Amino acid sequence: MTKLKLGAIPDDKPVKLNIELPAHIHRDLVAYAELLARETGQKNEPAKLIAPMLARFMATDRGFAKTRKEGSRRTSMSGAKPTGDGAV
Repeated sequence: MTKLKLGAIPDDKPVKLNIELPAHIHRDLVAYAELLARETGQKNEPAKLIAPMLARFMATDRGFAKTRKEGSRRTSMSGAKPTGDGAV
């Protein structure tokens, strides 16, 4: 069994974005969706994988986490209230 970084995709209210992908990335995304469907039994459109992939990427990016943590520390030290929108 292949160990994929993504698991089942939760059903969540989306925010619509229009993006363009290079053809080779789209082909890989389609292949990933097919493999994920075999692994989880949950068939998803390739576009549905983009958000969890981005979330996983950002969650494992140490530089991003460090910068975000430093930003929230500065906000709490200055007495300003965080926006809660996840903005850095």
